[in-house]
Amino acid sequence: MPSTDVESATERTHLLSHAANNRRLSHLQHEDEAQSIISSAVTKEEQQMAGSTVGERLPYNDYTTIDWLHDLVKDSYRFRYIKSRKGLRYELVSLFEASSGWIAVMIIGTLTACVAFVVDVAEATVSDWKLGYCTRNPLLNREACCEDKTPLLGIQSEIGDQCKHFQLWSENYWASFAIYVAWALLFGLISSSATMLTKSSLPAVAPGKAGKPHDTKSKSQPAGKSMYMAAGSGIPEIKTILSGFVIPNFLDLKVLVVKGFGAIFAVATGMCLGKEGPFVHISTCVGYIVGNWFPKYRENGRKMRELLSAACASGLSVAFGAPIGGVLFSYEEISTYFPRKVLWRAFLCSLFAAMVLKALNPTGTGKLVLFETNYGTSYSPIHYVVFVVLGIAGGIFGGIFCKANFKWSKWFRSYGLIKNHPVFEVFLVVLATTLLQYPNPLTREPGDTIIKNLLVDCRSPKSASSWVCTHEADAASSTSARWVYVGWLTYGTLTKLILTIITFGCKVPSGVIIPALDAGALFGRLLGQSIGTISPGIFAMVGAAAFLAGVSRMTISLCVIMFELTGELEYIVPHMIAILVAKWVADAISSEGVYDLAQTVLGHPFLDADHATLLVRKESRLVQELVPPKQTMDEITVVVPPSNKVPRVLLQKKLDQLHARGLMDAGLVLVQALPGTSVQMLQGYIAEGELAFGLSSKPDALGSVYAADAEVRLLGGPHEEEHEAETVMDLTPFVDRTPITLCAAAPVEYAVEMFGKLGLRHLCVVEEGTGALVGVVIKKRLVAFLEGIH
Repeated sequence: MPSTDVESATERTHLLSHAANNRRLSHLQHEDEAQSIISSAVTKEEQQMAGSTVGERLPYNDYTTIDWLHDLVKDSYRFRYIKSRKGLRYELVSLFEASSGWIAVMIIGTLTACVAFVVDVAEATVSDWKLGYCTRNPLLNREACCEDKTPLLGIQSEIGDQCKHFQLWSENYWASFAIYVAWALLFGLISSSATMLTKSSLPAVAPGKAGKPHDTKSKSQPAGKSMYMAAGSGIPEIKTILSGFVIPNFLDLKVLVVKGFGAIFAVATGMCLGKEGPFVHISTCVGYIVGNWFPKYRENGRKMRELLSAACASGLSVAFGAPIGGVLFSYEEISTYFPRKVLWRAFLCSLFAAMVLKALNPTGTGKLVLFETNYGTSYSPIHYVVFVVLGIAGGIFGGIFCKANFKWSKWFRSYGLIKNHPVFEVFLVVLATTLLQYPNPLTREPGDTIIKNLLVDCRSPKSASSWVCTHEADAASSTSARWVYVGWLTYGTLTKLILTIITFGCKVPSGVIIPALDAGALFGRLLGQSIGTISPGIFAMVGAAAFLAGVSRMTISLCVIMFELTGELEYIVPHMIAILVAKWVADAISSEGVYDLAQTVLGHPFLDADHATLLVRKESRLVQELVPPKQTMDEITVVVPPSNKVPRVLLQKKLDQLHARGLMDAGLVLVQALPGTSVQMLQGYIAEGELAFGLSSKPDALGSVYAADAEVRLLGGPHEEEHEAETVMDLTPFVDRTPITLCAAAPVEYAVEMFGKLGLRHLCVVEEGTGALVGVVIKKRLVAFLEGIH
């Protein structure tokens, strides 16, 4: 059988070297059986890398890290393979490959907008059911029912007077209050019960802290933690995935459906949460599903993450009608790896999402701008002081929120009743929310409506009859009315702070963006009462941006989102001032934003290279501190004799030791002694997943073909002797013979940069001078090390 060139490999190309033509037929049949098993488990692109020094990989395990460098090389092999083929068919294939990324993001943007349309329309209708229903069509929300005549905010009698087709449940205050609470509790139970359907147990990870010895004699496997895939905003998990980790089932179709359904009822409860964060998760799910339609992305973790980064942009684009802000949000807040081609594709994805959403027109206005304002006045330099004050207040709000929410999550959710019954927690939070928010006419409405009401310009005739403007008019002529109105604004701000603290982290789809904007708008409107030179709505708008900046630490993307939200280009400078001041003040109180703290609470392994560098620069530390203890190194090191073969039982023992530690993305380092010396030189690295595939006795694994006492070739070339095809298992194609190394005496900053910027899965540490192997560091070990010095 002729030898096969790597560049011209096909689906039928055998992964391991072919037997010689003069081998016995039994040897050929035995090897073909092994090849068949390998070919069914290894992708076509991986098979093309059989002769490379970087080795092959099986599909990534759950909750492990991807190998960014390996996937980069694999994509290059795929590119060269397609380009090497001749003929019209492969010309078309090559053209499709080049355009597949653009096609994918257009589909993602379109589908995301369709999902957002359904969620927006359904949420608006369901939310209004707490107050009443449309007699013409109960499926219409209040705005549609009133034929586009929507009061900005009025007491319920005013709503009824202005819209004859919208029937209130009751004219009695207390009866309306009770009905409002009952509907909200029902919606909360529906949302949280749906979220429970996405409960999943994550695969086990390494127990304990890095560096501690583990009793390998223990037969018990560490249990994986439970996770509700549709709960929360999903942004911390998406950041984890985009940084290179694999979270099983998090982007599945089931999660997408439950996330959208749950968000409708969660927002409709009136709780201090929004659907903007869940939209980012939904768009990423759409990106993952669409990406699996294209082999280029389905079989390459690195390429898939490029697509997911672009998909994130469409989520915020449809949430706020802010296509440019969505791109910047993905770049600034979400993505770890964001090259220029991802920027361009994110731009296209966000564009298509905005175009389709505008065509679908869920708000009925025909515009993307959600909170369109036109104050018609500019600001003076003296107002810069007010904007700075708003920034300081936003920073204090954000810092307090982050610290309090972190402590609340650790304390309240540690109780067995709450921890084991998350639906009951949602019930309590909804009850507290409705009891505190309903009495205040400013906070009775859904979050996005609250912002719209607070940004009004009372000089406009269209807004003059709104609740806010009528009370501000009364406040101007009556001291008692002024204090009542100021009291409502103050009460609303404090209520939003307290309720957002206890709400964020509940097991329903929820985001923190809208509550932060609400609190900032309330405080800004409050501050504007003492400044009569320009509209208080301007300070509400800037205050909303400042409070969100304090919570999330967003800067550039937030500034762009705010002018896309309001259409007010005139106020970019005030937004910049307030946002920067808020970030500085919040950083002084709490060094991490809400999504970073959520990473800590959820316990996902995430490496932020910039933050990690700030941690390690405080002390002089060397890479040798990352090296596992001797016992660990003995367990994961294989001394390969000159024959390049080791007993299968030895490898099985070491694999069992890895499993006993709960490790899923570790591996074994292969060393050989230099001739005439005892210096153990690094020769290669085999990952745990590939090792388990080779040793497993399951019918679909390579180990089933060979005897339990067979030898395993780890280094060297193909079978060197005729009889080896039957007696020696060849794992050399799975060995990475060019692992990245670093001197043990190097500063630990080197390791942080290499893991963060190169996306390494593991890093081998060698001795200064001799080059002998000292240890191996996996990404999770570095994360644990950084947590220890936090």
